[in-house]
Amino acid sequence: MEQVVLLAEDGSAIGVEDKAVVHHADTPLHLAFSSYVFDSAGRIVLTRRALHKKTFPGVWTNTCCGHPLPDEDMAQAVLRRLQDELGMKCSEPELLLPRFRYRAEMGGVVENEMCPVFRVLSDDEPTPNPDEVDSTERVAWSEFASGVLDGTREISPWARLQVAELVKLGPDPLQWPVADRSGLPSAVRLGSPLQ
Repeated sequence: MEQVVLLAEDGSAIGVEDKAVVHHADTPLHLAFSSYVFDSAGRIVLTRRALHKKTFPGVWTNTCCGHPLPDEDMAQAVLRRLQDELGMKCSEPELLLPRFRYRAEMGGVVENEMCPVFRVLSDDEPTPNPDEVDSTERVAWSEFASGVLDGTREISPWARLQVAELVKLGPDPLQWPVADRSGLPSAVRLGSPLQ
């Protein structure tokens, strides 16, 4: 049974819970991540969540989200989920937003996460796992970001908040600076330095 790491308000780990039962109307704060995969032309891979998922089914979002397993290195968790969901081989994840946190609700199910955001580079074509991903789209970052910010592109609530922060890093996603790890929740394990 896959487990997620439960968090205190200060970002420290206070326990674990089975992923299958952690999401409900009063979801406890827990650890997650979001990743944005860009190709060498600076286009982002977007995904539409599988229609049968418990949380936010059928919603378009950033490339991949997930939860690190207890004691799992977060960069390795990002790569694991990208492989599981999209069959993509990717570069080492680079930390962009260490302090991102959000709460969102859909159909009575709540997401409540401290969710660092990573950039990942890959020119691989995604091969979606139908258990996780309904479909994918590759789009220029500027087109995607402007559509999210002006409300013309439907996207998950967490991605909408993340895009508002990511555009502050500059117009070219391939040139965004890597963030200082000191802002990460203390529960995050992150081994090798991210370049």
